[in-house]
Amino acid sequence: MASVTVRGGAALRQEIDVRGRTLVADEPAELGGQDEGPTPYELLLGALGACTAMTVTMYAQRKGWPLQGVTVELESDRVHASDCAECETREGYLDRIHLRIAVDGPLHEDQRLRLEEIARRCPVRKTLMSEVQIEDELRLSAYQ
Repeated sequence: MASVTVRGGAALRQEIDVRGRTLVADEPAELGGQDEGPTPYELLLGALGACTAMTVTMYAQRKGWPLQGVTVELESDRVHASDCAECETREGYLDRIHLRIAVDGPLHEDQRLRLEEIARRCPVRKTLMSEVQIEDELRLSAYQ
């Protein structure tokens, strides 16, 4: 489905190779990085925001609705599970993402409400909300 290669660089800088393109991830200087790119969490938020905007845009295009633009703003934080009234778990910490979406264009109120529903169907969101299994494999470098 998706394939990405990440290679470490100087300090905490990471180069992310995707379909012939290279993105850079890094940490701010105060955390030991060189601040040459977004942090991994910022990239995660960017992936969710991009997927949300694309999902809304594709739906509006298929319906022929006059959507002129989508803006998605995201922030993340951590909360104590015991402080979260809507959460199933009560122990430890929970990561929480605040997502605000704005749609532009001469849309009817019912179209705006439907786009709000459709935004929740973004595949990245579904992945983040599901149980994810990560299979680890440690290999020795060719340099050793």
